[in-house]
Amino acid sequence: MTPIRVIVDADPGVDDAVALLYLAAQRERAEIVSVGSVHGNLAARPAAENALRILEVGGLGAVPVAVGAELPLDRSALPAGGFVHGDDGLSGAAGPAATARPVDEHAAVRLARLCRENPGELSILALGPLTNLALALHLEPALPRLVRSVMWMGGAFHRPGNITAHSEANAAHDAQAADQVLSAGFPLTIVPVDVTLQVWAGAPWWEAVAAGPGARARAMTAWARRYREAYAVYEGKGELGTVMHDPLAAVLLLEPDLAEYEEHPVVVEQTGSRTRGATLIDRRGYTTEVDPGPNRRAVRIATAVDAPAVLDRIQAALLAE
Repeated sequence: MTPIRVIVDADPGVDDAVALLYLAAQRERAEIVSVGSVHGNLAARPAAENALRILEVGGLGAVPVAVGAELPLDRSALPAGGFVHGDDGLSGAAGPAATARPVDEHAAVRLARLCRENPGELSILALGPLTNLALALHLEPALPRLVRSVMWMGGAFHRPGNITAHSEANAAHDAQAADQVLSAGFPLTIVPVDVTLQVWAGAPWWEAVAAGPGARARAMTAWARRYREAYAVYEGKGELGTVMHDPLAAVLLLEPDLAEYEEHPVVVEQTGSRTRGATLIDRRGYTTEVDPGPNRRAVRIATAVDAPAVLDRIQAALLAE
């Protein structure tokens, strides 16, 4: 099997860390070519520092990491996710800096360049706001034809959002970028909170990880502490567990058959104090003058997932030595 070559664009972030460690354990199936950081769970530069730490723990310290966009396209930043991820993005347990340093190239510039140099070969796993991908699209308008695929964890369609009642955080942090990317014609799959909320890793799951002897299990147990505490409150589960938002997207990148999908054009709401970032599907069967043009390409949206199988894959990766 030829490994899928992946550019990861992320804002690590606890669940981003799980996703990166999952991919790091898939040496025969996935090659992380580069990682770009973006604003979201925390600022882009400390997010890049976290990516370097995570890759080092995963045995991929040589993978280049580029610092990306610090602000959304419209420059109107939302608060970061410290209340869930901790102020350092990793539950206050990020630890010493990694040996490697970020490369001297903006993440969006690097993404566009690598796709030009490797047409049709690279998949993009986007685990944060889509600012870098939108900037890369401005730099290279042919980008949708140059990538192999795009997998984005973002959006909310049939369930409430997680930053407002109507909006998921990655979409809301840069609604303009999200709409540009979703309308550009990329071969794109959305993994929304509709399905990520189905993948709950409860206390027994995390206890098994904590008992693991390897560096990935030890690091992830420490990095997830604040995240688990937050989800015990916000999800009302009554136990210290987590929703596997970003890791689900990573698993489906390699095993898309673990989910079910629909295809629809998606519009992202640009304004509104409570609706900015809302991801919208029009099921009326007709359009009016105020609607986007009829040529907006449909994207694939995950609607259901085999949660036990996904949790097994992720746990096995964290326990691998």
